[in-house]
Amino acid sequence: MSLRVTWNSENDAKAAILDGRIDSSNTALFKQSILEGTTDEDRVLILEFSKVNFISSAGLRVVLELAKAFRPPKSFSVCGLSFAVREVFEISGFDQIVSVYGTLEEARSKS
Repeated sequence: MSLRVTWNSENDAKAAILDGRIDSSNTALFKQSILEGTTDEDRVLILEFSKVNFISSAGLRVVLELAKAFRPPKSFSVCGLSFAVREVFEISGFDQIVSVYGTLEEARSKS
């Protein structure tokens, strides 16, 4: 299954709505889609994972690269993690590295 990225912006928060699997076959597309959808002026990036049922270590590497690109004073967070994706974030310790929220609305309110 391919990965689709659609965008949702509200106020200064830009959200990438992800749909599909994130694995080694599409991490380059994942990273490229996010970088092309953001600018240096963007201050808040939220990745919305509710339609993602799998993320590999290669996908986590891209998440880490994006988190570094949006470190303070910018803001980076993820939200809507499915059980399987949340488990990967917890086992890998990524839930300690990036802010994780239940919903997009919650992520926006905390950004």
